[in-house]
Amino acid sequence: MFAVIKSGGKQYRVAKDDIITVERLLGEPGDTVALDTVLMLGEDGKAPTVGTPVIDKAAVFAEVVEQSRADKIIVFKKQRRQNHRRKNGHRQLQTVLRITEVSPTGAKPKAAAKKAAPKKEADKAEAKPAKKEAAPAKKAESAEKPAAKKPAAKKPAAKKADADAKPAAKKAPAKKAAPKKAADDAAKDKE
Repeated sequence: MFAVIKSGGKQYRVAKDDIITVERLLGEPGDTVALDTVLMLGEDGKAPTVGTPVIDKAAVFAEVVEQSRADKIIVFKKQRRQNHRRKNGHRQLQTVLRITEVSPTGAKPKAAAKKAAPKKEADKAEAKPAKKEAAPAKKAESAEKPAAKKPAAKKPAAKKADADAKPAAKKAPAKKAAPKKAADDAAKDKE
């Protein structure tokens, strides 16, 4: 069975297990979306059913494979003899869909797709503990390093105290420098 659907202002002829690219639809990869705008239903050996403009209750169910962007197109506008040119690029947002079922009655597909999704999550859950095992080893290494860095941590505190003292020292000699020069000049004059 096939169907002609409308999505994003365009029409697509789809059948079960087809992969199509349409303009952006809401949903994350793995979600199931229902396309309700079915314009025509057909089956091999039978006359197609054409909607006026759509077929009531008919629906096409699809799984979101990925959300992506199309190739860049260049939009170039020019007005001759006016010294006017504009060049822009555009990448259309798009969704890749895998058709799971064409339903003339609008009945939702079986939960087989939902059973497959928890298996993927279980695989991810198994993969995550493997990463967590590596993480405690890094924590053990990092626990050793701070012990070596503790004296270094004290040095910046001392530097901060020195930094606070230096500006005061710089200000005082700058003001006292002029009297010292006068005193030195007076000492030289006495000699």
